[in-house]
Amino acid sequence: MGDGAAARISVAEMKSYYLFCEWCSWLLSVAEDEIMHHDISPLCAADIRDQLQKRFAYLSGGRGQDGSPVITFPDYPAFGDVPDQDFQNVMTYLTSIPSLQDAGIGFILVIDRRQDRWTSVKASILRIAASFPANLQLVLVLRPTGFFQRTLSDLAFRFNRDDFKMKVPVIMLSSVPELHGYIDKSQLTEDLGGTLAYCHSRWLRHRTAIESFALLVKQTAQMLQTFGTELAETELPNDVQSTSSVLLAHTEKKDRAKEDMRLALVEGRRVLESIHEPLARSPDQSPNQDQLDSQSTVHRLLAQLNETEAAFDEFWAKHQQKLEQCLQLRHFEQDFREVKSALDVLAQKVTTFTDVGNSLAHVQHLLKDLTSFEEKSSAAVQRARTLSQEGERLIEHKHYAVDSIRPKCHELRHLCDQFAADVERRRGLLGKSLELHGLLEASMKWCDEGIYLLASQPVDKCQSQDGAEAALQELERFLETGAENKIQELSKIFQDYEPILTKDLLEHVQRVFQKQESVEEMFHRRQASLKKLAAKQTRPVQPVAPRPEALTKSPCPSPGIRRGSENHSSEGSALRRGPYRRAKSEVSEGRQGRGGSTGDEESLAVLRRHVMKELLDTERVYVEELLCVLEGYAAEMDNPLMTHLISTGLQNKKDILFGNMEEIYHFHNRIFLRELENYTDCPELVGRCFLERMEEFQIYEKYCQNKPRSESLWRQCSDCPFFQECQKKLDHKLSLDSYLLKPVQRITKYQLLLKEMLKYSKSCEGAEDLQEALSSILGILKAVNDSMHLIAITGYEGNLSDLGRLLMQGSFSVWTDHKRGHAKVKDLARFKPMQRHLFLHEKAVLFCKRREENGEGYEKAPSYSYKQSLNMTAVGITENVKGDAKKFEIWYNAREEVYIIQAPTPEIKAAWVSEIRKVLTSQLQACREASQHRALEQSQSLPLPTPAGTSPSKASTRNIKKLEERKTDPLSLEGYGGPTPQQRAPEKGKGWSKTSHPSETPEDNDGWSSTEEPVNSSDAEEEGRAGPGKLVPGRYTVTRLDEKGVSDVLALRSGDEVELVQEGDEGLWCVRNLSSGVEGWVPAHSLSTLLCQGGPVGCLSSPESSAGSAVLSPSSSCSESCTAALADLQG
Repeated sequence: MGDGAAARISVAEMKSYYLFCEWCSWLLSVAEDEIMHHDISPLCAADIRDQLQKRFAYLSGGRGQDGSPVITFPDYPAFGDVPDQDFQNVMTYLTSIPSLQDAGIGFILVIDRRQDRWTSVKASILRIAASFPANLQLVLVLRPTGFFQRTLSDLAFRFNRDDFKMKVPVIMLSSVPELHGYIDKSQLTEDLGGTLAYCHSRWLRHRTAIESFALLVKQTAQMLQTFGTELAETELPNDVQSTSSVLLAHTEKKDRAKEDMRLALVEGRRVLESIHEPLARSPDQSPNQDQLDSQSTVHRLLAQLNETEAAFDEFWAKHQQKLEQCLQLRHFEQDFREVKSALDVLAQKVTTFTDVGNSLAHVQHLLKDLTSFEEKSSAAVQRARTLSQEGERLIEHKHYAVDSIRPKCHELRHLCDQFAADVERRRGLLGKSLELHGLLEASMKWCDEGIYLLASQPVDKCQSQDGAEAALQELERFLETGAENKIQELSKIFQDYEPILTKDLLEHVQRVFQKQESVEEMFHRRQASLKKLAAKQTRPVQPVAPRPEALTKSPCPSPGIRRGSENHSSEGSALRRGPYRRAKSEVSEGRQGRGGSTGDEESLAVLRRHVMKELLDTERVYVEELLCVLEGYAAEMDNPLMTHLISTGLQNKKDILFGNMEEIYHFHNRIFLRELENYTDCPELVGRCFLERMEEFQIYEKYCQNKPRSESLWRQCSDCPFFQECQKKLDHKLSLDSYLLKPVQRITKYQLLLKEMLKYSKSCEGAEDLQEALSSILGILKAVNDSMHLIAITGYEGNLSDLGRLLMQGSFSVWTDHKRGHAKVKDLARFKPMQRHLFLHEKAVLFCKRREENGEGYEKAPSYSYKQSLNMTAVGITENVKGDAKKFEIWYNAREEVYIIQAPTPEIKAAWVSEIRKVLTSQLQACREASQHRALEQSQSLPLPTPAGTSPSKASTRNIKKLEERKTDPLSLEGYGGPTPQQRAPEKGKGWSKTSHPSETPEDNDGWSSTEEPVNSSDAEEEGRAGPGKLVPGRYTVTRLDEKGVSDVLALRSGDEVELVQEGDEGLWCVRNLSSGVEGWVPAHSLSTLLCQGGPVGCLSSPESSAGSAVLSPSSSCSESCTAALADLQG
């Protein structure tokens, strides 16, 4: 029994059980004793059906004059052939049928041997005498009717009487009439001259049916008796599941027992009808005694069965009630344990609400948390009260476990009342804290406004008597407002708020009071100074301002005047939420006026507190919004009651829609917000908080990487009724997608707040930490941004993680200039740039094509089609390309492939060149370290330095062959740089010059040369070719002045650099002289005639070719160092 609730067996239940047991015993007795009177091996008609069908003996139902049952042995020629066992079985069965009372009188045997011989008669009598199992009263023998056999039987019977050894008389009868003298004709069958109707086959069917019914009743009685004992001895389980199982199992057994009793009753009525059937057909025929006995037996069995069924129903009702009450108790006990556990958890959580807050906003947040906690707890409290009421109802309905239920109800009510009292007590303490922090906030606000007022008073105006008096009155008006905003008595504060004054709060109160006294002292000193200025005005004083800017009027009235005006409330509100820029302006004016370092520092402290307040307020709002989304949307996706509102496309996709928002919420709610609150009084040190938790901020990278998938899923399912229902419950004006963007907005907000805090904390202790925290946050933003671009790459067959850490990424204009011949036009030298997005990894640089996607939001974000990649072990760079400070070269495999990269700005170019130089330097360092272990092998395998007189093309060819021979050598350094190329002088007399790279001259005739027909190619023209003679925008150098008109218009001189800006209508080109800045429109044919004599295009140099010439500028220092390293290894 669970929890001491032992099920006691009631008196009524015991009585019903004993009554039921008695009826079962009586039924069993009737079934056994009334049908079968013998105890040893009871036989049934079904068991000896074949022997009975022989009809060598039968029980007709006739009775003697004293009621003795008559057993007839008809004329049966094969009587002597009947086996002894069969004869014994039939005799035993027939003598067991009459009642014990009739059988006790003795049986009358009628042996019909009229058609037999004496020898058979004698054998029959001897056999019967030897094996008849019951009492005999009289034996009547109809002797043979033949003269000889009758005479023989008389003589033999007279001389052999002693051989029969019977204790009853054996009477030899000569005829049937003589038999009628012993037994009435109505008790004899027709074959013996009587009138008793007897059908042996019907008698056998009736006996079989009656005995089958009796056996069925017996089995039913035994089953009921066993089942009743099982029910009475059942030990009630201790849990709901087991009790339900027991109740279900017992109910199923009860139903089977009832069905068995119903079938037995149906069988008994059918047997009774079969017994009445012959009598119904012959109304004038009266039943014999055996028929009457059979009817009486069946009636008695049916009545007994009905009574037993009624007793069973009564007992079952008591037992079922007990099981149902037990199940109710187990449910109550289980619910009690769950509710008590929940209340214990709530009580434990209430004890954790010990914080009284460190600011007004913090206390308001705590009160809101307490209210939210109380609302969430209301369900558990209501459930406890409902369970208590349910227990009272069980007691009212006389449940057997009243002694166990009543204490639990009392305990539940006590726990609910205790929880409500604890919550109310916490609310009272927080109310006190709210009141105290309101006073402190008012005092600090008053102090800040006072500092603003002192800082905003212009010094030059105070030098006059009128100005000094006006400033003095302004100070006095402000001091009058202190009565309602200042802390009057510190001791009274300690007394009134003693229950909530923690050590930190006490120190805070003292600091505020000290600040208040300091501000008052500052006001008193200012008043004293102003009074002196207002009093001594013997001669006029000429104020001199340092510069006119110092006399600029403050953009807003002083705080003191605002507080004295009619718009006091609105102006004060504007002051509270005033931007930092305005506050800084006022502080700057105060600095110019006063020049005091103490005032400046105090003003900066106020600005820092403003930034810190915004950081905390927005952090709390951010945490609340995350919790609202997680509880109002994410948790509801698992609510079974909301499942029908979720569309098929949204099912099981909560992780895609919300990403790791729950992880972000727990970090901010449990860790970051609480740690930020510790820096309320020292905001300049808040950078340490960011630095300590910088690793945790990496979770935003995972969230941002999942954002495109989340946006896509949202657009597909935004019209789902589930979202509309959740938004309605939350009373949100904005849909879910606005809240899913909050983490992205928040991580970008931090760097703005840190910049603002750093601006006001440059001379403070935590300035370095703030700068480092700002750099770290910017690094996280860059990593997030880079990862967002990285996951958008398509078409790359390898694993991007194998390329190492992503260092930089960005979009560039790219020209290609390859040495070897190419099969496709698009692989030839580029005169129009390709727009490529480059991803610089530690081990490779990837070239991708940016593709803008159609759609909205993140779906509009670009994707990047992978084009090619360069292994950093075979890459070299040329840092400066002549003619453009934004260009640099990346070359591959000893300048076999040259990529001219143009950055958007020189700064971006410098950053990329610096990062690539770091990668190459680190690889070189790794090679040098490896070379110490493989010096001998490298001396045999690395190429010798190129002789000075060797052609660069030949040297490159040798290097390529060496590289092909040693592809797997990790120390191969051709990729870092090659021999410094020499610049070719421009040809004279060719108009616009185009320089060529020596490496572009092919060793065979299948290469590409700059003197050949150029091809203009871009992303849009990768499969096509531009025709000859087509001008392209770019920069060019003037080498001849044949067209005087053009030279006069643009003021051109030989050697000037011009830019073809754009092509206009009617074949005109806009040309700018970059030397003089003069622009003009020039006909294209004039440019062609001016620029070339032999061919219009062959002598042109596009921007791309200019970049190509810049390739011949000195390579980076990394290339030179790599060459020196090779020399070291070979030496």
